[in-house]
Amino acid sequence: MRKPPLLLGLHARPGKYLKWLLAAVPFILVAVIYVTAAHIRHAENPRDKLLPTPTALSQSVHKLAFSANKRTGEYMLWSDTAASLKRLFSGIILAAIAGLLLGLNLGLFPGFNAVFYSFLTFFSMIPPLAILPILFIVVGIDEAAKITLIFIGVFPLIARDTYLAVKSLPQEQVTKAITLGASQLDVVYRVILPQIMPRLINSVRLSLGAAWLFLIAAEAIAAADGLGYRIFLVRRYLAMDIILPYVLWITLLGFCFDWLLRQLNNRLFRWYQA
Repeated sequence: MRKPPLLLGLHARPGKYLKWLLAAVPFILVAVIYVTAAHIRHAENPRDKLLPTPTALSQSVHKLAFSANKRTGEYMLWSDTAASLKRLFSGIILAAIAGLLLGLNLGLFPGFNAVFYSFLTFFSMIPPLAILPILFIVVGIDEAAKITLIFIGVFPLIARDTYLAVKSLPQEQVTKAITLGASQLDVVYRVILPQIMPRLINSVRLSLGAAWLFLIAAEAIAAADGLGYRIFLVRRYLAMDIILPYVLWITLLGFCFDWLLRQLNNRLFRWYQA
């Protein structure tokens, strides 16, 4: 029997170690290109700020993460991270709960669907960043406005995806459950809800990128701390040695959250992966 190819073709089966190697190639390539470009620019202009050298980046990271601010005593990177994650998690958790409940009821109750589905579709078309000034005027510039922006940006996506997940389930399940004596609440929360929980986790995963976008935008306009605030604060000084580590840190956090949610789905809902 002919063995499948390792890399090329529809039936390629790269081995475990080859997968790791191939996954590392783009990262190595980007790093080599950056280091080369930084070296060329600094050879022409040692005071160039656009592409800091790896040494300058490492010194900046050490200062941000491991050197306390002389005025406040805080470690800048960690205090900004804590402030941003508090807002991010608050907005996403509220949006996930509200989106789950709304999508679940939209998919199961025709009367509820008739009242709210069109409004949800209309609401989901509103650009969240366009109403940011309205939020600052109505809610204020404190934490509530930032959390509300994340909620408004993420909630419709989760609600509509949950609705589609419910509608994709066989209607026979509802009929059989009611025939066996289940109440309407039993059908909603004991039959349907467990089946759409893994879809909810995937919806949150896919919404993380948008949530970060809304968070950074809100912090850039009105905040006194946070990752987005720091990036937009130092941009006027062309401090790329601070901006680049912050951007990479945000990317790493997003990647880790995505991986953790994926692992959570794999462990709690093995049947869904199968």
